[in-house]
Amino acid sequence: MSSQYERELRQVLAGVPNGVEAVIRSCSVPEKERMRLVSDRPFLVVRAAGSGMEGTGDLLALRGDLCFPIEVKSTKADKLYLSGRTKDQYDAMVNEGERCNLMPLYAHRLKGVRGDSWRIFRVETSNLSGRLRQLEKWIPPFPKTRTGSNYLNWSDGMPLNQFISLVCSKAGADSTTLSSLTARTTPSNRKSLPDTAANVPRQAPLTPALKARTQTNVLAELARRRSS
Repeated sequence: MSSQYERELRQVLAGVPNGVEAVIRSCSVPEKERMRLVSDRPFLVVRAAGSGMEGTGDLLALRGDLCFPIEVKSTKADKLYLSGRTKDQYDAMVNEGERCNLMPLYAHRLKGVRGDSWRIFRVETSNLSGRLRQLEKWIPPFPKTRTGSNYLNWSDGMPLNQFISLVCSKAGADSTTLSSLTARTTPSNRKSLPDTAANVPRQAPLTPALKARTQTNVLAELARRRSS
């Protein structure tokens, strides 16, 4: 990973005005507006120590309510399959996430793309709570191959501008608000049943298409609240 792209992401998450403006130069107007939200609620972003510490990623993004270890990858192809060293890195991120109750992230930068060229993925862990537990519903995990192996597919990730809108908007800052938006925008094909019903069926998991539509609805609601 070139330090050039680490520095690019670091400046965006830290809310450095020149860094943000450089990245959004070819973005659409809505993407620019979402990306600029980081200026109001920036992260302290530091490079992770590289002295044999596995699982810390390349960057640590810290704020009063959140902390993300971030592994940064840049490719010319839209897919990156994990093997050898990159597989070991992923496994170490899982271990540290489980050990410290964190949500490690991967930031995938696709070279030669206009607009928002960053995509965000989360490393799957089983013990998240609080705000991270809410965010887990919206940040996509790694896709899997037919054999069940994790890999990066740029088109399956969350655009960086949407990630920033999720974690930096005033509405998204409130985990209660985020939870209520989730409930309000989740499609349902059954009538509401009383809480006391003993045989309430489990709601079927969302298909990828419905999940994407729900996520878009949440972001639209956040944008509406900011403008009201």
